[in-house]
Amino acid sequence: MANDALPPREAMEFDVVIVGAGPAGLAAAIRLKQLDPQLQVVLVEKGSEVGAHTLSGAVIDPIGIDRLLPDWRNEKDSPIQQPVLDDRFYWLSEKRAIRIPAFPMPPLMHNHGNFIVSLGLVSRWLGKKAEELGVEIYPGFAANEVLYGDKGEVVGVATGDMGVSKDGKQKDAFTRGIELRGKYTLFAEGARGSLTKTLIKRFGLQTDRDTPKFGIGLKELWQVQPEQHRPGTVQHTFGWPLANDTGGGSFLYHFGENLVAVGFVVHLNYRNPWLSPFEEFQRFKTHKLVRDTFAGGKRLVYGARAISEGGWQSVPRLVFPGGALVGCAAGFVNVPRIKGSHNAIMSGILAAEEAAAAIKGGRAHDELAGYENGWRGSSIGKDLKKVRNVKPLMSKLGTVVGTALGGFDMWTNTLLGFSLFGTLRHGHPDNTTLVPASEARKIEYPKPDGKLTFDRLSSVFLSNTNHEGDQPVHLRVADPALQLSSEHDIYAGPSSRYCPAGVYEWATKGSENVFVINAQNCVHCKTCDIKDPNGNITWTAPEGGGGPNYPNM
Repeated sequence: MANDALPPREAMEFDVVIVGAGPAGLAAAIRLKQLDPQLQVVLVEKGSEVGAHTLSGAVIDPIGIDRLLPDWRNEKDSPIQQPVLDDRFYWLSEKRAIRIPAFPMPPLMHNHGNFIVSLGLVSRWLGKKAEELGVEIYPGFAANEVLYGDKGEVVGVATGDMGVSKDGKQKDAFTRGIELRGKYTLFAEGARGSLTKTLIKRFGLQTDRDTPKFGIGLKELWQVQPEQHRPGTVQHTFGWPLANDTGGGSFLYHFGENLVAVGFVVHLNYRNPWLSPFEEFQRFKTHKLVRDTFAGGKRLVYGARAISEGGWQSVPRLVFPGGALVGCAAGFVNVPRIKGSHNAIMSGILAAEEAAAAIKGGRAHDELAGYENGWRGSSIGKDLKKVRNVKPLMSKLGTVVGTALGGFDMWTNTLLGFSLFGTLRHGHPDNTTLVPASEARKIEYPKPDGKLTFDRLSSVFLSNTNHEGDQPVHLRVADPALQLSSEHDIYAGPSSRYCPAGVYEWATKGSENVFVINAQNCVHCKTCDIKDPNGNITWTAPEGGGGPNYPNM
């Protein structure tokens, strides 16, 4: 329906608008109200509730929480309870597991002093803190449009219309979206945010910065038998089942009431179009190092999400007139540490402090230059700079040599304050790394047994994913002909394998190959937006409240 046929949107005015109720967005909201309780702060979240779309391992470095809420350790309702007690790292071959001793690894790689958590529960806890301070939180509303002023400055966001049918017509329950306008807007959408993408392009934020890099992280939460539970144990592996030229690894964390979080990360610059990150995850669980952990246990939840992996050299310019990027939208994940929430929280704090000072000084809709100029000298920059060459070394030299040289480089950065390599570049964007299917080894994956290994559809069921069926498809293919001639004919349809939720499939209709999009399965990982070989798929936010509903991921 044409825009001029739509009723006008209601507009609401605030001091600061925040998009995304993850750790970064919530930290920014809390810090703003700590600094000035009179500030009007609103936070909009596309998930059905705070934490519903939050997924991480997670072992957290408490530096961010310590800064934001110094007394959190004295709170009985804090979800941050399980300290790391046993920290293990292994190299896997198909038949063996070789434990890497702690002493060769730089201190920053050690997890003692950190905590095992459900980041979803941490987000819910932070959400309550924010509301107690007076932050207005609107869950179930997807921000799908950036609002601009007369001079091109960001002045807020608009939430999507509700009650639009698949063919674009208004249904009986149609509700117009709302304009949330603010003096500053902070974007905390997480990795590959749909609005963040448009801002980076519009304001040229990636200019003079390295290529953004990503991974996909898949996770299951299990309840295991008591005899298999070792509270406080943190275990990471690299190597099998991935080939040496494919980066990634696993995590396994014991916490809570006989809970084990197990996950697998695959770097999205992999070359073989036959590779399936989901199937590699399932295969990993069959290794003798981990399989007995799950014997007699029950899989409770499944999910997946993209991970920002570019680090120090890929972080875009963070500010633009009227707003800023924070958290994983900015790319603050420390890849070798497999941690980002501490930096996300710190970035929310830094951006909030700059915004509060600007508003106090009577400013609005300009650049928060202090945030951009200060982050590299902050704890965030110090954390990322030491590890900046690990990902490029692994990508260029393979897992074995790259990990060894990456460890050496982290030591020189830690002890000497510089790298013998300087700052290495990442190379090509992730969507350009696939080779034609005819040039790659086809990977045959074993069938799932339904006890330890599973298929994707039964896994999506455990993510509690739900979308309104009669709405426009939020996964947009720019050129269907190109999808057939390239994605299918040259690369053998990798979308049917890189998607962890079975959204994409190639079906035969008569003599034609047809690209089928099962949008209702989407867990909002955004891998398709990153890995499609032609950049032909764009992920957009569906109707608010749709997607996964993770209870404690």
